[in-house]
Amino acid sequence: MNLSKLASEIAESPTFALNEEARLLKERGEAVINLGIGEPKNKTPIAAVLASGAKLTSGEVKYTPPDGLPSMKKAVIRYTEENYNRLAAPENVIITNGAKQSLFNIFYSILNPQDEVIVIAPYWVSYPEMIRMCMGVPVIVTPEDGTFTPRIEEIERAVTSSTRAIIVNSPNNPSGAIYPAGLIESIVSLCEKKGIFMICDDIYHKLTFDGNVAAPAYSFTKNDIENSNIIVVNGVAKLYGMTGFRIGWVVAPRGLIRVMTNVLAQTTSCVSPVAQAAAEGALNGLQSVVESLRLQIENNRNVLVQEMKSFKGARLIEPRGTFYALPDLRAFNGKSEEVSRFLLKKAMVVTVPGKEFGMEGHIRISFAGSAADVTEGLARIRWALDPTSPNEIYIGDKKMIREWM
Repeated sequence: MNLSKLASEIAESPTFALNEEARLLKERGEAVINLGIGEPKNKTPIAAVLASGAKLTSGEVKYTPPDGLPSMKKAVIRYTEENYNRLAAPENVIITNGAKQSLFNIFYSILNPQDEVIVIAPYWVSYPEMIRMCMGVPVIVTPEDGTFTPRIEEIERAVTSSTRAIIVNSPNNPSGAIYPAGLIESIVSLCEKKGIFMICDDIYHKLTFDGNVAAPAYSFTKNDIENSNIIVVNGVAKLYGMTGFRIGWVVAPRGLIRVMTNVLAQTTSCVSPVAQAAAEGALNGLQSVVESLRLQIENNRNVLVQEMKSFKGARLIEPRGTFYALPDLRAFNGKSEEVSRFLLKKAMVVTVPGKEFGMEGHIRISFAGSAADVTEGLARIRWALDPTSPNEIYIGDKKMIREWM
């Protein structure tokens, strides 16, 4: 069978692969705790349920404009004005099948073969693969000081004549880091000076803790949306816990939106009107649901930080946003993939290897679920790795004895 070399070289999603393995273990009756998936456990906001139900009841579930329903775009325009202090025209907005499709379509629309995109490590696993799928070259910038926040000098050194964009994800998946406002300002200035795009993956922008704020890039430019190098990506998956609805959007200059609309029209045609109605309902409904989810996740973060304090050998830079932590487990002398496999086999806990995010020796832990899962999951991880922890533990109704230390 002859298959595309380009497609064959695309890596399998590690999060989906591990989640599938965990699902199969659960089906066998194993007491698996999934700390790998980035999916809040809240119910869909009632405003979204009612809006999508009304669309279904109408029976008018047909094709929509490729760039999105006018009413959905209107909701995004209002969201942009309220959260970014920028006025967007309908031509500056496209609705997509999730923020992931937004990102892929952006790369497809701006990259020529061998064009470069600067990706800051740690990074979301799909960035490099998407760039390669669009025949671009991901250029990874890893902070030299061992933190999760680069210096602007490190980013500047990576810029070449082939650089087309810098992608910025703050709050950051997988580390929970929030980039300082000064760094965001410097990246905006660099992109304007060099004439390159700044792609802002803002999918977690309101999920911040301890009063911290993720500074929006628009705060540091005098340009309006139409004349800006800034591209903003967002969606309802994380802030509203609506991962299954697959609704994202992009706010950008209309020339880029026009090309992205053509790409979407020739691939998926349009976005489901039922899902758009749900997203519109969420954006126009009571926003207290976002704060309620944020508070729940912040409580889970606090539980995680407290539990990690008794974990000998692990080093944690405290997450300031998202629902992820990226502890450093290099003291345990294992590759991150080996550690994640070991934890799944011995402790029945799903984590994601840090290598997939550009951070070997770390693992990503999601605290998007319940506080009980975070507590129990970390107790099992400590039992499996930390020799100072108790030698026995119950996993489900089975008493387990540690035999490898």
